[in-house]
Amino acid sequence: QNWMRGMSYCFHSESHLDTGPIYVRENGKLHVVNQGASSIQSVTPKTRPFRLFSRGFSVELCMNREDDRARRQRTDHFIFTYTKEGNLRYSAKSLFSLVLGYISDNVDHIDSLIGFPEQIAEKLFSAAEARQKFTEPVTGLRALQKFTEAYGNLVLCSLCLRNRYLVISEKLEEIKSFRELTCLDLSCCKLGDEHELLEHLTKEALSSVKRLLLKDNSLSDAGLRRMTAPVRVLKKGLENLLVLDLSCNPKITDVGIGYLLSFKKLSCLDISGTGLKDVNAVIKRIQMQIGLVHSKVPLKEFDHSNCKTEGWAEQTVLQWEQAVMEAIKPQDNLRSRTAALHFYGKTHRIEEVVKCKLVEAETKASGNLQFYKEKVQSCHLPLKKEVADSHELKNNKKRALAEQERGRTSKQKHLCLTVEDWDLLNTY
Repeated sequence: QNWMRGMSYCFHSESHLDTGPIYVRENGKLHVVNQGASSIQSVTPKTRPFRLFSRGFSVELCMNREDDRARRQRTDHFIFTYTKEGNLRYSAKSLFSLVLGYISDNVDHIDSLIGFPEQIAEKLFSAAEARQKFTEPVTGLRALQKFTEAYGNLVLCSLCLRNRYLVISEKLEEIKSFRELTCLDLSCCKLGDEHELLEHLTKEALSSVKRLLLKDNSLSDAGLRRMTAPVRVLKKGLENLLVLDLSCNPKITDVGIGYLLSFKKLSCLDISGTGLKDVNAVIKRIQMQIGLVHSKVPLKEFDHSNCKTEGWAEQTVLQWEQAVMEAIKPQDNLRSRTAALHFYGKTHRIEEVVKCKLVEAETKASGNLQFYKEKVQSCHLPLKKEVADSHELKNNKKRALAEQERGRTSKQKHLCLTVEDWDLLNTY
């Protein structure tokens, strides 16, 4: 009792402190001591809930900010659809799609894809392309090289970069990574003789090119000499070339056409709008040494409708072009300058339109200089025996004259390898 009196006195003396309920165990039972009374009561009466923290205390769960992108992508693990009744239904994706998404997110860390199944590789490429992994500066190039090394022309068999010189300048290394291309259109890109991409054309990786369109690229005889040096001497490079377009290059002269005679498999050639001096002599030379006939009608092979971008990376090239166009958008503020020029009576100078007009004028002046192989052009027509015999006689005469011409020019061919040619060959 004395102990209980002391306890009650202590509670009365410190009643201003909110210490909460106090539990006391006595004779194997638990009792609670109320602050307002000096007696001990059992636990059965309702007590005030005990608070571990004060009312103003709050807890906030924070996560690493770097994982926000990963957490957002985790929502792609489910497929959301609607039932006939209009209710939302979601189902989990397959394990294959989840693994495919994870690998496509880390496609730049792949060591090699050689021997990997083509069907799955195409899906992996599409998944990485949808995430725009190939548009990234460094990792995109590394990932694209892994695919081109393993699958070659499946990634891209035909590439059309007509009038896309900005894409070439921004994605040159990516374009050089494509292998086993059969068609390449570089028309109206103003590359010039010293461009790195033209030097890449002579590499072994592009020896499969059969259609090469280099219209309006500011090429000269020096550029053709560099481009044909491996074919003329080493029998490598563009030895499988079938269609070649060199039109609208005024700096190409009769000397440059002589370098093209090394393309023995050539079936179509366009040299309209070049700076030829003796057109008739060039026509006879092409007909005698390559067997191409001058066409009086424009050929369909040079209307630029057959060359399109085809392959897995078709959308990738479009993404590159879209990124380049978005980078040019800040230049829209130049309209105010043009408006000011019009206000003061000045006109804006458009160099491209003037150049196109000059090229068209030069092309009309020189005439249509397109060539084709007569066998390919007339193979679908029924020939009589007399006509066939006459063609054979003509071909025999051409072959005899061609052999004589080769015998005459055999010494000249040895002399054509100047010091500059050997310097070029040493670079390959």
